[in-house]
Amino acid sequence: MHETTLLLIEVGALLLGMSILGRVAVYTGISPIPFYLVLGLAFGDGGFVPLAASEEFFQTGSEIGVILLLVLLGLEYTAPELVGSLRSARSAGLVDFALNALPGAAFALLLGWGPVAAVALAGVTWVSSSGVIAKLLRDLGRLSNRETPAILAVLVIEDLAMAFYLPVLSAIVIGVSLLQGAISVAIAVGVVTLILYIALRHGHIVSRAFPADEHEPLLLGVLGLTMLVAGIAAEVNVSAAVGAFLVGIALSGRVATNASQVLTPLRDLFAAIFFVFFGLTTNWAELISMLLPALALAAVTMATKLITGAYAARRAGVGTLGQWRAGFSLTPRGEFSIVIAGLAVGAGVAPALAPLAAGYVLITIIAGTFLARMPDAAWFRAAVLRRRARATA
Repeated sequence: MHETTLLLIEVGALLLGMSILGRVAVYTGISPIPFYLVLGLAFGDGGFVPLAASEEFFQTGSEIGVILLLVLLGLEYTAPELVGSLRSARSAGLVDFALNALPGAAFALLLGWGPVAAVALAGVTWVSSSGVIAKLLRDLGRLSNRETPAILAVLVIEDLAMAFYLPVLSAIVIGVSLLQGAISVAIAVGVVTLILYIALRHGHIVSRAFPADEHEPLLLGVLGLTMLVAGIAAEVNVSAAVGAFLVGIALSGRVATNASQVLTPLRDLFAAIFFVFFGLTTNWAELISMLLPALALAAVTMATKLITGAYAARRAGVGTLGQWRAGFSLTPRGEFSIVIAGLAVGAGVAPALAPLAAGYVLITIIAGTFLARMPDAAWFRAAVLRRRARATA
């Protein structure tokens, strides 16, 4: 069979399967993320019927999915809101690092993997998944909640910190000189600073470049700018998600409103592809071998991430239920964790780190998807109210 024909068949079959699972998710009231992950696992490496022809398509689509999730998230907020959230979340960023990176480093040392692997695993457990959390917030209708700016501030701080972390990790695992590592960090920070400056100071000029009421040119223009900035950011070891988020922040007014409308269907498609692709690239056999260590690590660092989110929300003046929502929403890890593990394993550092990271990410995504819904349950709200009443009695 011709490769293009096989590609069409595989992609078409997976999209139909995703559609059916999406309807099941709507019917059961559960986020579709776990369903998409399981579908990918069923047809990925070590699955029932591994799909090879469509893997590259889904890889590209997954990268576009994360970019679209973050640009649309950025369109929901203004530059002053971003700056205010970042200022209020500085201490939360430090707490986030201490509570979530250090357990990963300690875990690697306990396994006897050495200091280089400890630096890598610290990154795996530190950074939450912007893509997963963005979809969760949208699916749960929480984009306008009081705790959401605190959640976004933590995510942005983590992604910006990757501008320092990834070049340093690359230098450590590859063994380049201190000067080369310092140059990489300086370039990454310079690019982030430039994008941030344009977004905050000259966003109104950027908005004027697009026709607010002409949907086709608006779609092409905003999508083109987003992918261009995300690509430039990724080239200098900065998160493409950060670049996309800042493009969304830079746009305002009718341009932002209409851009959100025309980009939403694309986001829904490619965001779903992102989760299926993660499952496609996870090997069941390798994952099972590290399942117990991954479960232990996930249990510890989901608890510490819960504390991080609650602290950030409390600092922002959010109530108790909002603090719980913020904490549970931050528990999923994702794209960065896999990138970090791949970078380390590719350089010959602790080969078991890859299946550990895959199992860890899968556990936190599935568990986090369900935990994020818990504060909306009647029994949970009642428990919080009873606890509050006892505390004030």
